[in-house]
Amino acid sequence: MLHIAKWKIYLIVMVCLFGLFYSSPNVMSEQTRTWIGEHMPGWVPKKTVNLGLDLQGGSHLLLQVEVDEVIRERSEGLVQSLRPELRENRIGYTRIAALPNGLRLTLRDGTDIDLVRKLVRSLEQNIDIVISDDNRIVEAKYNEMGLKAITDQTIDQSIEIVRRRVDETGTREPAIQRQGDSRIIVQLPGLDDPSRIKDILGKTAKLTFHLVDVDAASSGKSRSSSLELPLLEQPGQTLPIQRRAMLTGDMLIGAQPSFQQGMPVVSFRLNGIGAKRFCDVTKKNVNKPFAIVLDGEIVSAPNINGAICGGSAVITGSFSVQETNDLSILLRAGALPAPLKILEERTVGPSLGADSVAAGKIASLFGLVFILIFMIAAYGLFGIFANIALFVNVTLIFALLSSLQATLTLPGIAGIVLTIGMAVDANVLIFERMREEFKQGRSVLSSIESGYKEAMSTIVDANMTTLIAAMILFSFGTGPIKGFSVTLGIGIMTSFFTAIMVTRLLVVLWARKTKPDTLPI
Repeated sequence: MLHIAKWKIYLIVMVCLFGLFYSSPNVMSEQTRTWIGEHMPGWVPKKTVNLGLDLQGGSHLLLQVEVDEVIRERSEGLVQSLRPELRENRIGYTRIAALPNGLRLTLRDGTDIDLVRKLVRSLEQNIDIVISDDNRIVEAKYNEMGLKAITDQTIDQSIEIVRRRVDETGTREPAIQRQGDSRIIVQLPGLDDPSRIKDILGKTAKLTFHLVDVDAASSGKSRSSSLELPLLEQPGQTLPIQRRAMLTGDMLIGAQPSFQQGMPVVSFRLNGIGAKRFCDVTKKNVNKPFAIVLDGEIVSAPNINGAICGGSAVITGSFSVQETNDLSILLRAGALPAPLKILEERTVGPSLGADSVAAGKIASLFGLVFILIFMIAAYGLFGIFANIALFVNVTLIFALLSSLQATLTLPGIAGIVLTIGMAVDANVLIFERMREEFKQGRSVLSSIESGYKEAMSTIVDANMTTLIAAMILFSFGTGPIKGFSVTLGIGIMTSFFTAIMVTRLLVVLWARKTKPDTLPI
């Protein structure tokens, strides 16, 4: 009656060995893991569970994404795009201006209103158009769907670029996620001084290249086609540049800190389109100044000595080595779609994290010891089998967390402690069912078989409902709630495997070898 296919036995043993193998780095010293990484093949595990901010200390930043700035730029872009369309279709107007979330157009003749509506719709889909009674004033504003699409796109792009910038600095396992409509949480475990990260995140890194307006600079009179920007190297001084950017930062495909004539510079490379445009611009404007603008400031304005057609160039300025490194990071990661404002900053000391780890260890140890004692006292030899499965369960949890490079937080430890308590629940149901069947006169082997068979539906229902709850917590929760749900969900799956497969294998092997006449419960 009791039979387990050989392939199932091999599978159970392999999974148990996987748990022991991949969880072992968590009990190794840092030196041992380093030696393994340097001398052993790549498949040998050396990854450990990453401790979260509340366990090892670090920095917590709450960032506000200025989405209104993006909407304003989109509105101005809509105005710039509509102007040539109106000229091309010979539609007369007296005024066109950008609104905070759209534009207002005043027409000379109300008969062109249908064509204007069509042109606006061709430029933006998610926009509401309101027309005055005389058909001369048109207000086009982004509707709720359009504003949400812009917000979501801006937040997603900001999170990705923030992640690139933080990763470039070498910070390990940062936690970066959205909070609410327009905020981003950045948690940096192990980083006690976030000043450099704050400087890097605070810069939009919008890079553009402009020709200097030589006529305006020489006459000292500003023109509508020029723009006055401050000089970074000369505080208090400004320089007029042409409004139209000849090159933009999105044409860069690489940037590295370097040295030129003993001075720190940033070397960069352009993509095919940027290289061709750079070549054409420099060829036509030899001996003219070319301004490099970063976040609304002129970093430098060197003269073009000759055509630059290789697709590579350098950014010079009064940089330190650290500044060239930070600027390279910003350019490689890309420009933020919107400015970021730091709303909140917290630093968690490593001593508090160490206390949390110690408290979590004590709680887990006490829970584990009490469960081990209870199972042996209540179920004897079968309790020992359940305890062995519980040990395998814990190793599998840490093996999966290490393999996934998950970040363990204090709520995550709570999820593991809860899992330890729940892990033996399935065995309790099975063993109690065995005892009932044996009391009703069944044989030992029949009682064991019936215990696993009859308790299965109850175990599946209990684990499935808890797993659904964990999935809901993960889907709608944030931060600590997600950490709790991850460890709980992993623990449910591993405890189901160990309770059904591992204990069953141990019980079957014991029953085949001893052929007992009574249950050792």
